[in-house]
Amino acid sequence: MSNATSAHTIRPDEAAHFGRLAADWWNPKGSSAMLHKLNPVRLGFIREAIDSHFGSDSRSLKPLAGRRALDVGCGAGLLCEPLARLGADVTGVDAAQENVAAARLHAEGSGLAIDYRCGDVGQLGLAGYDLVTSMEVIEHVADKALFVGALEAALAEGGLMILSTPNRTTRSRLLLVEGAEGVGMVPKGTHHWTDFVTPVELHDLLSAAGLKMGNPMGIAWSVSRGLHISDDLALNYIVTVTR
Repeated sequence: MSNATSAHTIRPDEAAHFGRLAADWWNPKGSSAMLHKLNPVRLGFIREAIDSHFGSDSRSLKPLAGRRALDVGCGAGLLCEPLARLGADVTGVDAAQENVAAARLHAEGSGLAIDYRCGDVGQLGLAGYDLVTSMEVIEHVADKALFVGALEAALAEGGLMILSTPNRTTRSRLLLVEGAEGVGMVPKGTHHWTDFVTPVELHDLLSAAGLKMGNPMGIAWSVSRGLHISDDLALNYIVTVTR
């Protein structure tokens, strides 16, 4: 089992970039519009994974009741709030203080008690979480192996981890970086293609931390279906992780 490290995984420039977006994070037509379209797709996968892993009833409104959930790289809380509504005792961690402030304000207005913290996940001494999520974050950290080790350290025995990240392919460079950022669908500077992680690379990172990666599923886009879960991993993928 990995232990929290004294080294840091936060890139200050990345934290500053996302911190500048904090005030607009909850605007479905603003700079984070793509996240608002992506979030329901992620949530559908996460809900199925929760039911499968913990044996919860798919009809239950609170499948995470009595469980602790940690979202790392939580931004302004777009995933934390749904996890709280599913019954979890939620902690959200982000590198940007501006995001944490926006997350706390929105949760308060929504009547949700979520523990938001600003800092490096490996420095916060977090442990014992039944569910650990980190969506589109590993491609932004300074040291991917240290980051995965910190996620592992936070995961309880018998817990479930769910990660998503863009794949490093020619198509992702053309569509996610040059395309989406070029036309303003995603703020410029959000993606750095060379930092994207392939499924094989993620498998090896997880294996080195004593973790087992499930079958990755793609998050794809089509004119007829929009964003959806797919077997096509070329753009983005999401995966379950266990010990």
